[in-house]
Amino acid sequence: MSSILKVFGGDDETILDPFLSLMNKCPVLNTPTDWKETPEAHVFTADLPGLKKEEVKVEIDEGNVLKVSGERAPEKGDKNDRWRHVERFRGKFLRRFKLPDNAKTDEVKASMENGVLKVIIRKQEVKKPEKKVIQIEDK
Repeated sequence: MSSILKVFGGDDETILDPFLSLMNKCPVLNTPTDWKETPEAHVFTADLPGLKKEEVKVEIDEGNVLKVSGERAPEKGDKNDRWRHVERFRGKFLRRFKLPDNAKTDEVKASMENGVLKVIIRKQEVKKPEKKVIQIEDK
């Protein structure tokens, strides 16, 4: 059973679904993103339907954090329009992913097609720390 609430105010009746309300406020829920690691790269795929590449920002922050952000502007309408039901998120979103040591953050490629953002971060071989033997001195 759905937990949909009806809110009455004046001559308006608005239907609110608590899950959808939470989803619209939560950048993790409103920006679904997959992260796949292949032998060559880390591949991020994010669903951003209706957004253009100019409305999305991809950055490497703090040296090893992939940051995807943007904003979906509210839909313009006539002042006489009355929303009956809203599920699509609006407003700002921000996703952050801490990258592993093998991510080549200076070789990041991003593309967007049909509202799907794809970010590819090449991998590099991580050098293991060398083993160093410490001699114990006599006192």
